[in-house]
Amino acid sequence: MIFLIITVIVFFIIIYNKVIEPNQFIKDTQGIFKFLIESDYEFLLKLKYGTDVDVSKMFGQRVRNGLIAMVAMFFLFLSQMQFVYVLFCVIVGFVVFKQPYSSLKSYYKRNLHHINLMLPYYLKSLEILVQHYTVPVALSRSIEQAPDIFKPGLRNLVSKIEAGDMTVDPYMDFAKEYPVRDSMRMMRLLYRLSLGNQDRKQEQLMMFSRTVSNLQNKSREQKYAERLSAMEQRTMVMLFVTGGGIMLLMLLSMMMMMNY
Repeated sequence: MIFLIITVIVFFIIIYNKVIEPNQFIKDTQGIFKFLIESDYEFLLKLKYGTDVDVSKMFGQRVRNGLIAMVAMFFLFLSQMQFVYVLFCVIVGFVVFKQPYSSLKSYYKRNLHHINLMLPYYLKSLEILVQHYTVPVALSRSIEQAPDIFKPGLRNLVSKIEAGDMTVDPYMDFAKEYPVRDSMRMMRLLYRLSLGNQDRKQEQLMMFSRTVSNLQNKSREQKYAERLSAMEQRTMVMLFVTGGGIMLLMLLSMMMMMNY
């Protein structure tokens, strides 16, 4: 225990006197941990914090916190160090490193319901643009007016199309990023619309428009059902509180009468 305290004091003296720059050390060694970056980490960061977020800085903070947790646990078990404790220290460091990513995933899942309600209204605005432009141009023009939550996915979609990918894959990738009701089907319809010639464009537009209208109706019904459910819950709480209050008053009155 004494050795642990001395080690911690020495460590802080080294840091305080800037013999070792922790931030510079993390920055220099960050490349070693690049293989740990999750494939959707950048997307999730931009989804929560906006497109101006510094992905490298945020990842560096994760690496720093994980290493600090691992070293702290290592010093804690230094006097009784065995392989099982070393493994435990590594696991703790990895859990601390993964926690911000898990938090981002949870945030994304909580927002899927919100995405599900917003998607039909975004598609309606896109439908209007498609009537005047080609699908890639309409997608590009829709980005600025789109809800913030869709902007990272739309930019990826447009960049892939502009890079020459004329397959359905960019559209399916967008649907996978926003895996809500009918997103796959709507992206397939949009892809077919991008391939259609002028003779069939009006027919395909009509099909796309009908599908979007059906989605909007479902979204309105879902919102109405949620409001109704919330009102019913509030009503039940009010009835329970009122009934409980009346019962309590009656019980107090009976006890007072019995005392008299």
